[in-house]
Amino acid sequence: MSAFSEPTWKRWLDRLLMLNVLVVILGAGFFGVAVAAQTQGRSAPMDLFQALWQPLFTPAISLLIMAALLSGILSWWQRRVLKTGRDSGS
Repeated sequence: MSAFSEPTWKRWLDRLLMLNVLVVILGAGFFGVAVAAQTQGRSAPMDLFQALWQPLFTPAISLLIMAALLSGILSWWQRRVLKTGRDSGS
């Protein structure tokens, strides 16, 4: 029931952030494969990872960290406001 009451923009934002998490997780896996390949003398996967680092992975990781911090701050703020509202006798 609450899924239908949330705004459309929030659902799209949630989907975008989930896609972002998927990109970060796949990037971490790809980095692991690239490191393993480089230990075997194959540098092509690491070269590709390094080429994608700045335009793809850096913004994805930054967005993930920013979203997590913003979510934590908003959650903290809401708890603080709700606690203040209960303490004032409302």
